[in-house]
Amino acid sequence: MFDYKLLAALAAVVEQAGFERAAQVLGLSQSAVSQRIKLLEARVGQPVLVRVTPPVPTDVGRRLLNHVQQVRLLERDLQGQVPALDEGGLPERLRIALNADSLATWWAQAVGDFCANHGVLLDLVVEDQDVGLKRMRAGEVAACVCAAERPVAGARSLALGAMRYRALASPAFIARHFPRGVEAQQLARVPAIVFGPDDLLQHRYLTGLGVPGGFAHHLCPSSEGFVRLACAGFGWGLVPELQVEQELASGALVEIIPERPLDVPLYWHHWRSGGELLATLTGHLQRAARVWLVAPDG
Repeated sequence: MFDYKLLAALAAVVEQAGFERAAQVLGLSQSAVSQRIKLLEARVGQPVLVRVTPPVPTDVGRRLLNHVQQVRLLERDLQGQVPALDEGGLPERLRIALNADSLATWWAQAVGDFCANHGVLLDLVVEDQDVGLKRMRAGEVAACVCAAERPVAGARSLALGAMRYRALASPAFIARHFPRGVEAQQLARVPAIVFGPDDLLQHRYLTGLGVPGGFAHHLCPSSEGFVRLACAGFGWGLVPELQVEQELASGALVEIIPERPLDVPLYWHHWRSGGELLATLTGHLQRAARVWLVAPDG
């Protein structure tokens, strides 16, 4: 039988990115948390963590984390069915990975009423849409929104729709770099704005225009900061249409190649054995996404 105090220590160390913060969350000393991890490793007969900064779960550690995530959700269901089992503690947080652009645009409106009605607390992990699934694979989250269609083992994926991006820049930037009008081949020779090392949207856009190869770019790992840099004329970049309705209406940003949007499909991934809460949230998201995202057929 599993000792869930040991599994809780493993989950806390990974989720809190270290032993010190895990100890604070669990109300234990750092030494006690370390001892629980060592005892867990002794029981499974192999390491569950790679002791780097932050600690990384091993293969068996990931499997244990996946188990713990699902047990937490199933326990919530059971407490709802058998109130005597509810010890009256704080609600369990639902840990979800999603991309920064979703967080900056449609996510809050789509799930706000769900969280209020079901008493759900969220622990959101922000990852680029192209790599968010790695958090589920590592057992760190119960669900994620990302651009990958194929689910990890033990999970399901659901197409939510697509987020429409437009290639935008400020009028001053366009006047400075494209006085005779924008030509696709020129885009690789002027500064761009990229969210981070994992952000390949601009690369994908240029490839679609027949402009392969590298290009000069600023790095800005903030959705709000990204828009501010674009408005200030730092460079051109792909921005969610939902995020810049006011800037487009006012003329602060303009589309550099009109009617050439880039639609990025988004998928909701969740554990198959995630209990009633995840199943209900999945149905809610499927309906809410129709309001905010572009249908798959455009």
